[in-house]
Amino acid sequence: MIKKYALFFLCLLNIYVSFSQKTNTLGLSKFSQISIITSGPGEALYEKFGHTAIRVKDPVLQLDLIYNYGIFDFDDPNFYLNFTKGFMKYKLARYPFYLSLKSSQEDERWVKEQILNLTQQQKNEFFQFLETNAEPENASYFYDPFFDNCATRPRDIVQKVAGDNLIFKDDFVSESLSLRQLMNKEINPNTWGSLGINIALGSRLDKTATPIEYLYLPDYVFEACKASKIIKDGKEENLVQKTNVLLDFEEKQSKSDAFSPFLAILLSSLLGLCITYKDIKNSKRTIWLDFSLLFITGTLGLLIVFLWFFTNHSTAPNNFNFLWAFAPNILVAFFLLKKNPPKWIHFYIKILLVFLALTPIVWLTKIQLYTYPMIPLFALLGMRYWYLQKTLKC
Repeated sequence: MIKKYALFFLCLLNIYVSFSQKTNTLGLSKFSQISIITSGPGEALYEKFGHTAIRVKDPVLQLDLIYNYGIFDFDDPNFYLNFTKGFMKYKLARYPFYLSLKSSQEDERWVKEQILNLTQQQKNEFFQFLETNAEPENASYFYDPFFDNCATRPRDIVQKVAGDNLIFKDDFVSESLSLRQLMNKEINPNTWGSLGINIALGSRLDKTATPIEYLYLPDYVFEACKASKIIKDGKEENLVQKTNVLLDFEEKQSKSDAFSPFLAILLSSLLGLCITYKDIKNSKRTIWLDFSLLFITGTLGLLIVFLWFFTNHSTAPNNFNFLWAFAPNILVAFFLLKKNPPKWIHFYIKILLVFLALTPIVWLTKIQLYTYPMIPLFALLGMRYWYLQKTLKC
């Protein structure tokens, strides 16, 4: 959905600033076109969703620009800190369209153009809005991957410019899905990136998405534009005047990682289950296994608490992953290093068992969906906690 461009490449923007300022007073010609540009998915995690941008073309003014709301800079000294805290600063960049097309060509990503069926006044309003947004003092915004991104911004501008003349059609919605389900269609669940996102984000993602909320994904922006209508001269017409295929590559499919999370968790869980079976048979307790399980789940629990209460991520709160990734585990893990832990540990483990038993209920009722690579871990935790509460009985 987003693309990082080299800094020297962005320097070319300065060439267009002074030129565009001149066109601000002139306005676009009647031969101008404003298009929604949709690109297919790329290889990097942040490219898996595809990308949406806006093209402004005017042969009279010799303009052919792309307006891209998906620019960010990994090299910003505060990028990772701000990203973790939920203050992800992105910007609108304006640059020659051919550079964008060249980048997609190199990455072998398909590109489609939808020329919007706008009046001359609407074209100029659209252009002026983009030009104002592209000014350095206006270009930056706080990115939200589900509610304010490179796809939602063009959607909102079309709505703003067309106003009551836009007839939004939701025919493209063929099934009722949540934001998480839509996300998991784009990123293979058996990847480390998907696993991390699904653990970090809470139940807000699991409410059924409205048709307008589907448009956080570029593919659905394309389909919504294709289905929608606009009123021109009192008549209902298609919002998209013409669709052009600019690059026709085969769409990249999201594949599982070679060393996938399911494989890693399955092997680790089988090892843990084998150790637990031997512990039951020999009436002993493998201390390092108990410490590892509680320390790891506690660490993940701390991350969930941090994202939930101490960041600005809109979808981090109300995260039911705390039922198995319980933050106090990180402290309790050290008590389990003792051969004879305190007696209250027995009751604590019982609480963990109750929480774990609630996990499938939360999953089946779709309060929050978990990701399937976690199933082997849930089985291990259930077996180990059951054995611990028996072994550590008062």
